[in-house]
Formats: sequence, structure tokens, C-alpha cells
Amino acid sequence: MNRFKLEKVVPYFILTVIGLCFMLPLLWVMFASVDLNAKQALTIPKEFTLDNFTAILSDPANIRSFMIGLFLSCGQALLVIIVGVLAAYPLSRYSQKYKKPFMFTILFMTSLPITAVMVPVYQLFIFLKLQDSLVATMLFLTASGLPYGIWMLKNFMDAVPLELEESAWVDGASIWKGVKRVVAPLMIPGICTVGIFTFSMSWGNFFVPYILIQSPDKFPASVTIFQFFGTYGMVEYGKLAAFSIIYTMPAVILYIFAQKFMSQGFSLGGASKG
Repeated sequence: MNRFKLEKVVPYFILTVIGLCFMLPLLWVMFASVDLNAKQALTIPKEFTLDNFTAILSDPANIRSFMIGLFLSCGQALLVIIVGVLAAYPLSRYSQKYKKPFMFTILFMTSLPITAVMVPVYQLFIFLKLQDSLVATMLFLTASGLPYGIWMLKNFMDAVPLELEESAWVDGASIWKGVKRVVAPLMIPGICTVGIFTFSMSWGNFFVPYILIQSPDKFPASVTIFQFFGTYGMVEYGKLAAFSIIYTMPAVILYIFAQKFMSQGFSLGGASKG
């Protein structure tokens, strides 16, 4: 094989191996979810059944955990967008003395692992008697998501021409009305992008709710998935796979509906940097 053919074959071989690494676990989840006798190995079920899904959806505890997960994730996404837009506006529109160091601080905070601050946060929750509070947990998740939310929204806001806002001011609009009726509608792709990222990160967050919430009946779906790992190594693989598929549905549905806005959002963010 000559050199040019080898250069074409090697990338396809590497991509195929990477694709199989992602496809095999996904196939196991799909087959195991419709198999009553699912095991750890990847096998095609002898008889397809929806009993695993029925068992998951008929359990009120599972429904409650999904609702709690939606409450935390939707609440965090909404708060990050509202506070992020309000914080990004002065950073985007006004010249400030310490603007650059502040932006670098925000960028640095986006790189901090949340596990590094969980011990003092847990002690603070105990001191304020906020442990086991879903609202307090949502507010902490919002605070942890704000640095990258502000950073991204500021870049999206930079792409909105200031002249449009100035025209609204000439027509008598206040700054708040200019943000609400001119800037925010033009930032919808960017707002959707930040909202989807925030929702996805919160929906899959296991560590924070596990530490800050004490009562099992308040656990979101990302934590209750461990109920299928029983004692003595016994795992209900079929129900675990069915739960996993249902668990991924909100993120998949949200991505499908917002895919168009996300692609526009990336273009908008790239244009602002160019």
C-alpha cells in the first residue's frame, strides 16, 4: 500500500474504532431495555418486551425523581439565562476600568472543578440549615453555571449592533426596553445555546444533588439511577437500561427542537469574535 492510500485509510480506521466504542454501549442499552433477562453482556433478546419500561413508568418514585430533575434543571437554566443576560449587558456595552481582569476571572472560574468547592459549600449549607433543600440546591447550581453563562452571553451580545439599540433610545425606549425588545430577540440563538448547555449539565449532575440533598425521596433522576444497583452486586440490568433511555429523552428532545437555534448560536458567537 502506497503512502497516499495509507493516509486515507488510517483516519477512517481510527474513526470506525471510535464509532464502535460509542455504539456498543448504546446497543447494549437498547437491547437490554427490551429484554426481561438482560445481562451484563451484549446479547440480542430472545423475546422483545416493554415490561421494563412499564415497570419504570408505573413506579411513582421514578416519576417523582424525573419531576425533581426537571425542576432543578429547568430552574437552573432559566436563572442562568436571566442573570447572565443582565450581567453580560454592562460587560458588552460599557467601557469599565477593571473589565478585562473581571472577564479573565470569569474565564478562570469556568475551569474550576465543582468537586473542589463541595466541602465548604456543604458546610455552608449546614450552617444555614439549607441541606436537603431543593431550592437552595438549584440556586447553588445556578451560581456554579453563571461563569460560563455570562462568558458565552457576553460574546453573543457583542454580535448585536449597538446602532439598533441607539435607534430604540432615540425613539424613547429606556435601556431596559432596549434590552427586552431589541437585544434579547436578536440573541435568541445564543440564549437557546446557553439554556441547552445549562440544562444538559444540570440534568446529568450526580455529585451536587447527592451531597446537598439528604432525603432519598428528594433525589433527582440522576441520583436515583443507583437504586438499580442492589446489594451483593445484584443489578437489574433490564430496568436500568429502560430507565437510562427514559432519562436521556428530555435532553434528546430539547436538542432536536433547539438544533436550529444552536447552529445559529455558534455562528453568532463566532461572528462576534471575528
